[in-house]
Amino acid sequence: MRKEKELQGKLVRADMLETLDTAIAVKTPAESADDAPSSSWISPGIVLSSVRFLEALIIAIVGLDIWALYIADGTMAGAAAYSGPILILSGAVPIVFQAFGLYTVHALLRVAEQSARVFFAWTTVFAIFTALIFFTKIGDIYSRVWLASWYGVGLLALLSFRTIIGGLVRKWNKDGRLDRRAVIVGGGDRAATLIGSLDDTGGSDITITGIFDDRGDDRSPANVRGYPKLGKISQLVDFARQTRVDLLIVSLPMTAENRLLEVLKQLWVLPVDIRLSAHTDKLRFRPRAYSYIGNVPFLDVFDKPLSGWDSIIKLIEDRLISALGLIAAAPVMALVALAIKLDSKGPVFFKQKRYGFNNELIEVYKFRSMYTDQSDQKAVKLVTKDDPRVTKVGRFIRKTSLDELPQLFNVLKGELSLVGPRPHATQAKAANQLYTEVVDGYFARHRVKPGITGWAQINGWRGETDTSEKIQKRVEHDLYYIENWSLLFDLYIVFTTPYALLNTENAY
Repeated sequence: MRKEKELQGKLVRADMLETLDTAIAVKTPAESADDAPSSSWISPGIVLSSVRFLEALIIAIVGLDIWALYIADGTMAGAAAYSGPILILSGAVPIVFQAFGLYTVHALLRVAEQSARVFFAWTTVFAIFTALIFFTKIGDIYSRVWLASWYGVGLLALLSFRTIIGGLVRKWNKDGRLDRRAVIVGGGDRAATLIGSLDDTGGSDITITGIFDDRGDDRSPANVRGYPKLGKISQLVDFARQTRVDLLIVSLPMTAENRLLEVLKQLWVLPVDIRLSAHTDKLRFRPRAYSYIGNVPFLDVFDKPLSGWDSIIKLIEDRLISALGLIAAAPVMALVALAIKLDSKGPVFFKQKRYGFNNELIEVYKFRSMYTDQSDQKAVKLVTKDDPRVTKVGRFIRKTSLDELPQLFNVLKGELSLVGPRPHATQAKAANQLYTEVVDGYFARHRVKPGITGWAQINGWRGETDTSEKIQKRVEHDLYYIENWSLLFDLYIVFTTPYALLNTENAY
């Protein structure tokens, strides 16, 4: 019986790997031979807003440099007189360039074709400014050489910048990093109609990877408009964890309420955007209720947490605070390492596999708090009060959470965040049941990177989870954090954590 189960498991895994290989190998008309599914998606919104800011900055720097080299007389009055035009023109560039249609991915991909448009847009900015100083009769204040030089050098700088950024955008576009990789949930006629509408709209930023549907080929064909059916919906979660998926488009009708709820219950644990197709439904909502891909309407069901600029802010926060934290904690960490060495034989650090973002396995660093020969790599048995496996030093550093300090290295490596749901060991249990068996939708907490500290920890839900209620409360707090994230929320948790650590009731 045991061998039979092992053989069955191998066959299931082989089937899944074959499905994944098919998904990556099959090329749709929209995909090029150079696709890189494993590459992370770069938000076009972030790229375009960065270009806006950098072009305004470039114009300001050019105007300031020419003034400093040719005009500056060391007086405050002279600096004040020229600062106005520099601020006005640099601020006007993004506005006018937007009106000329220069802030699209298409414009950045075709720099040579858009050069004339850049020329006319920059000339328009200068023409408006020239007219302004003419009608206000303040032209005598400004040097004509400065204005002419600023116009010429500014144009050259803008074209050079566009050439450089255009090369980067072309590379990202070739790698498939500017398109969102989408999966359609539900096949058949509705999927065919949806794909046709997306093809007709043009300019879409999505690449359809394939279709997942529970129905057989008689009701849901194996191929819809050139896109393959990759498996059942139950296989989609594993698929999305092994290859890049940015968007799930559910093509099921809104009238199939029970089926929709069942599908969404399976899929909401993934860190992706989930949209419900609304293009053929007769039930219509207010226009603001819809989002659009091209001109095809969708209802937003779930949004990927910490996307766009939020993810960049979070990244900067993690790197900056963790680096400063390591510098500040270095003396304490050295003393803890020395105490561990003097107390018992074995290494100073302990590495344990835990679940990270999107259920990826990561190795988390800790100071060793147990005797080496009694270490529990998978946390099969929870540490309890007066646990004989814990060393004398280990009891102290576990109660004070000093054993967690090495996880700052995990943050610098990008595996952990400073604040987030705590990463749990693979076999962690509550009341002798795995966490996944106790909490429905447990893996939804892995839609963001796990953290060293979190909302649950500062609210008293840290330490031993000997009852199902404790892990349920921890997960509830984790999900609340994910849905309500902000930089101020993070900073509040960081500064509150030292006070929360004073409560050592459940820390063994």
